[in-house]
Amino acid sequence: MLEKVDLKQKMSKEDFRKKGEALKAQLTTLDGPIKTAGLPVIILFEGWEGAGKGSIISRLIKNFDPRWFTMVNTLPPTPEEMREPMMWRHWKTIPEAGSMAIYDRSWYQEVSTLRIQQKVDDLTNIRHMNEINNFERGLADNGYVIIKFFLHISKKEQRARMDALKKDKDTKWRVSEADEKTNKEYDTYYNAYEQMLEYTNTVYAPWHVISGMDERACAYEVFDVVADTIQKALKVKKDREEAAKHEASLINPGQYHFLPMPKLAEIKLDKTMSEETYRKQLKKEQKRLAQLHNRIYKEKIPVIIAYEGWDAAGKGGNIKRVSEALDPRGYEVLPIASPSKEEKNRHFLWRFWTRLPKDGHFAIFDRTWYGRVMVERIEGFCTTADWQRAYGEINDFERQLYDWGAIILKFWIHIDSEEQLRRFTDRQNTPAKQWKITDEDWRNREKWPQYEEAVDDMLKYTTTDFAPWHVILGNDKKYARIQTLKIINDTIEERLNSARKRKR
Repeated sequence: MLEKVDLKQKMSKEDFRKKGEALKAQLTTLDGPIKTAGLPVIILFEGWEGAGKGSIISRLIKNFDPRWFTMVNTLPPTPEEMREPMMWRHWKTIPEAGSMAIYDRSWYQEVSTLRIQQKVDDLTNIRHMNEINNFERGLADNGYVIIKFFLHISKKEQRARMDALKKDKDTKWRVSEADEKTNKEYDTYYNAYEQMLEYTNTVYAPWHVISGMDERACAYEVFDVVADTIQKALKVKKDREEAAKHEASLINPGQYHFLPMPKLAEIKLDKTMSEETYRKQLKKEQKRLAQLHNRIYKEKIPVIIAYEGWDAAGKGGNIKRVSEALDPRGYEVLPIASPSKEEKNRHFLWRFWTRLPKDGHFAIFDRTWYGRVMVERIEGFCTTADWQRAYGEINDFERQLYDWGAIILKFWIHIDSEEQLRRFTDRQNTPAKQWKITDEDWRNREKWPQYEEAVDDMLKYTTTDFAPWHVILGNDKKYARIQTLKIINDTIEERLNSARKRKR
């Protein structure tokens, strides 16, 4: 892609004034329509050191109302950020619906300059680029506009600009050792950029590779692309929203290996446990988990435990018995309620990406990202196309967590309808428990068949070999708690033993 750029292209000051004014006028009128339409826009700039990214961004943002955009200056990851998945810090910066985020550098640092500086191997780099493509596809599918610019200059021009900066005592600080290295190893960086551009040049987020040799010509082309892309996006948004209202008929969970799962109706719930056995097993498994937590922390392995289940299935009591065994400094329980306004205005996974644990820590989710394919599906809080697409988005999300090194444990606490009715009635008739039962619980109970169908689909399309579901038999709470603890302990032990063997 780089070799096709015309580095000799220039624009006179007079031509820029004549042609650029019309584009500037178009840009200044975009803020209102973007906000009204609820269109989230991402504009990112990558390119060579010294290519003029800062100058072009300064020219561009003068055309926008500063209330409706954020400026993101992406630096190399900090030690704290290195403890999270690669895309974690970038998910945190995506804009709300109706606003723009303009990036000076972005997630592409990890697969270009940092790839070389940190000597990232080819397989890891390909995985990172796949994560970026999945990230951008997910945003685009959920209505985001992504405009990507790469500013290209020659090695000779880069050297000349660096030398000019170094001659002035007020600007020489801007040329770092890393910048010098990019010029000395220009061909190495050129090949890395070329691979990055080719691999991540997609229909939903194409690259615009532009010459940075002449600032006016570069600015004009950037203005033209931004104005044209956003205007087209505004025109098609209504059509997309109308089309999304009609039922889709395609579920694409992604190219993963799925494990067979029984339907809920096929699962017997006849397992029970005596009080004496329960107390002995609880003490044993909690002690085991406490010991494993120390090893998890030492090995810096993150653990993500996701709880779903029927209302009154016993998730709270189950979580309590797990958390009792953990060092309180190394875990967090995250109850997930209805999304806030801020969360609704972003991709549905945003609020979960921002709640991930550090490596060596536990995150226990009471309700999860699977609300998209259950309550949101059934209650009509998203379109059919949204929840059908979500299986693949969730699998991509969990695959990134797995590749990061996380242990992912997903539990569906299962009870039958009769047991739920018994527990609802008990809560209703016991003053100390009445706060646990709401009118919404009774309404959800009336939709048991729809929820059962949704859960069956969830188990079918998201039980992968790297993040399988575990159906916990919950009619007997004691049995369910011990079953869950054993699965957690066995899974962690298996991972630790595998890690030990790889080190030998």
